[in-house]
Amino acid sequence: MPSPIPAPRASGFTASTPIPLYWARYGPAGSAPVLVLHGGPGAHHDYLLPQMLALAAGRELVFYDQRGGGRSRTDDPAPIGWREQVDDLALVVRELSCDPLTLVGYSWGALLALLYALEAPQRGGVPPRRLVLIDPAPVNRTHRARFEQEFAARQQGPGIRALREELAASGLRERDPDAYRQRAFELSVAGYFADPQRAVDLTPFRVTGRVQQSIWESLGDFDLLPQLPSLQMPTLMVHGWHDPIPVESSFEAARAMNARLVVLEGSGHVPYVEQPGALFSTIEQFLRDSEGG
Repeated sequence: MPSPIPAPRASGFTASTPIPLYWARYGPAGSAPVLVLHGGPGAHHDYLLPQMLALAAGRELVFYDQRGGGRSRTDDPAPIGWREQVDDLALVVRELSCDPLTLVGYSWGALLALLYALEAPQRGGVPPRRLVLIDPAPVNRTHRARFEQEFAARQQGPGIRALREELAASGLRERDPDAYRQRAFELSVAGYFADPQRAVDLTPFRVTGRVQQSIWESLGDFDLLPQLPSLQMPTLMVHGWHDPIPVESSFEAARAMNARLVVLEGSGHVPYVEQPGALFSTIEQFLRDSEGG
């Protein structure tokens, strides 16, 4: 089972964004903050915790729930696209005083960090000083199609299919509905892991489906690779070798950006659960090396 999540040092809702966005701060005040972007899209920051708080030793971490997910849900039926997410991020950076800006993005959050970095000069946003991108979402539609195919194949593979059948026949739904929901969640994300059994250590989360769909649709037939050479700030990419997202996506992005790329051979898409020691030591080293820009 996942460990309990400690209460943040401070939390609240933004006042400058079109809808209030929930934010939370961890770690000591007074140091330059690191802004962490969760995945999804349409999810919320909680599932990065408590593991990601390893980075809060000696620095302040700032999280927020992106528009449409978690405690930043909205009843507005208007579609939410990637441009709205980029504009929200620019306002969050300014309101929460995250300048100089270090962005740590996970999965979709890593792609959002790249979109923001590309758009910030034209939109008057604070440009990132450095980026940490953990198992980035695919940087173009071709790699995304490969990911969707691979993840579906894993979820329908004999191992995970047998576990689903075992759960269905267990009677757990009637005996212990909460335990049943927890186990159903674990099996729904098992294909992301190098070892599907490690899914038990991931904090459960929900994705707002309409938000996820509208954001991916807003990207269309996207391909960030031609634009990435313009981003030359210090950048670390970490990618699990067994991630259903093709490692080639990060190879190509890192080459375009002249970024440092570390591949974790024993990890899938969730290295902060599967290989936290290797992940966080790599990030800490990068943050020390890039402190002076």
